[in-house]
Amino acid sequence: MKASASIMRKRILVAFIALAAVFIALFGRLFYLQIIDGGWLRAKAAEQWYRDLPLKAARGKILDCNGETLADSKDVFTLYARPNAVKDKTAVATEIAEALDMEYQTVFDKLNTNVGEVTVKRKIDAQSAYELRKKNISGLYYTLDTQRNYPFGNSLAQILGFTNIDNAGQSGIESYYDKYLTGVDGFAYTSTDMAGRELESSVTKYVPSIPGCNVTLSVDSNIQSFADSAVTAAATEFSAKSASMIVMDVNTGGILAMSKSPSFDLNDPPRNDLDLLNELSRNTMIVDMYEPGSTFKIFTTAAALEAGVVGDNDTFFCAGSRTVDGQRIRCWRSIGHGSQHLAEGVKNSCNCVFMDLALRLGTSRFYSALRNFGMGQKTGVDFTGESSGMMMKEDNVKTVDLARIGFGQAVAVTPLQLITGVCSVINGGTLYKPYLVASVDSYDGKNLATREPQPVRRTVSEATSQKMRDYLVGVVANGGGSKAGVAGYSVGGKTGTAQKYAGGTIAQGKYISSFIGFAPAENPKYAVLMIVDEPQGYMYYGSLVAAPYAGNVFSKIFDYTALPPSMLAEIEYAIMPDVIGKPVADAVKELEDAGLHAELVGEGEKVTAQTPVPQTKIAKNDTVLVRAE
Repeated sequence: MKASASIMRKRILVAFIALAAVFIALFGRLFYLQIIDGGWLRAKAAEQWYRDLPLKAARGKILDCNGETLADSKDVFTLYARPNAVKDKTAVATEIAEALDMEYQTVFDKLNTNVGEVTVKRKIDAQSAYELRKKNISGLYYTLDTQRNYPFGNSLAQILGFTNIDNAGQSGIESYYDKYLTGVDGFAYTSTDMAGRELESSVTKYVPSIPGCNVTLSVDSNIQSFADSAVTAAATEFSAKSASMIVMDVNTGGILAMSKSPSFDLNDPPRNDLDLLNELSRNTMIVDMYEPGSTFKIFTTAAALEAGVVGDNDTFFCAGSRTVDGQRIRCWRSIGHGSQHLAEGVKNSCNCVFMDLALRLGTSRFYSALRNFGMGQKTGVDFTGESSGMMMKEDNVKTVDLARIGFGQAVAVTPLQLITGVCSVINGGTLYKPYLVASVDSYDGKNLATREPQPVRRTVSEATSQKMRDYLVGVVANGGGSKAGVAGYSVGGKTGTAQKYAGGTIAQGKYISSFIGFAPAENPKYAVLMIVDEPQGYMYYGSLVAAPYAGNVFSKIFDYTALPPSMLAEIEYAIMPDVIGKPVADAVKELEDAGLHAELVGEGEKVTAQTPVPQTKIAKNDTVLVRAE
């Protein structure tokens, strides 16, 4: 009896332990399913109980400094289908194909897929979506979406950039500030049966989307329109490869306009030709560099003045060339400029003067000054892909290299780099960090960030800055920049004509013509850089190709801002002499005696052509062209 009772107790104990183990296992499993894996399981269950449709958030606007809309979003719709809920797929496919201009077979195949939900078409305009919705077709659903819209079409194309089909920024401001412009998507939840059909008793629940932030640029759309007109006209007139312009606020670094031709319509970018799209959307003013030519002489002059290696009364002699390290380096004027003071050398843009200045400075001092102006380094502008320009390694610079750098050869800059540095020369000596975006605000108007002018460093003294303004005003008043002048206003500036290189050698007949100027000279506010790449024909000087368009933009800015004239607009006129067939030196002297500035093309002994033609009435101090070929 005792033995059987003992056995019985053991069996009960084993059974109890087994039962306890089962309960522990069940409890552990229950704990794992409800606590540890509960969230995931509930989500999977919700996927079977509900169907959700995305509610796309509106992308933030891009505005100009006056609040003008440059980029916004318009309402479009996305059509979804739940194949299991579509009763007559053939008829429905026909209806959709006709309403949305789609291929019938494409729609039919979508409606016959074995999925709970399929996207039929995106970016449907409101009218087409409305017409289709009126048919009340079972199994079709619509969600509100947005599509980027650019009211000004091709204006600011290289600056604003564009988005992809999902409204994500792909280039320009759209890309650089994408995290601010992108909103937070919402959702619409609807309960369904296992086949994905909406239940009659279901109630749709909404999680609203949050629009993206609005971004305000420093750009003024009115000034931008002036720049757009100028580059389009210049590219057309001279059959140029391209033309571009930057307008900058001298005292803040804010970019007021940035334009390039050719351009493209941001509402219809050539996505089917990626090479063309990349070429047209490339912001060459920030990402590309070029040899600046004579506009670079501004830095050479300012550096020499600041270092004290030159004074107003210093004289220079130009016989048409200099020989440095055994190499003959020509002045652009082959007959030479003769004896001249510094101001005259700047006005005449004499290469010999600037070679002398660079050599007086020496490599170490000149390079230090150039780096101070921002050469060879990125400006830090808020834009992707900025280049830093190019300078020879200082230890490798030979004397002949130094001489060439003095007048803008053997060095490469970006257009933005150049205008930023020049602004520091004429604004009193402060280098500012350039910028495109002035502020970021939430969709409901709350300011999140405001850009304040960011001084980087001092480049020159106020005294040097004032002297440079005076010199550069002389270039426009009496020199090669005369066509940039505006009657009644004081404008300063410098022209540039640089040869292009291909494969390390000069590309014959290919030039970059440019002009950089500022106004009003007595209290500079606006700086304009105009560049024409590869103008065709014999008129390739910056004084004749770029300067007139810069002057035109200055004139429009003065009218737009109602800037009062600073002087009496008295214009004296001259009659263009007939110099064809005369010796070059005699012809140039006759033109100068008539009060005209002559640009010389060719190295012949006698004049073979002139522009304008003889007896033309022309403003004194204007620039004319004589050819000796």
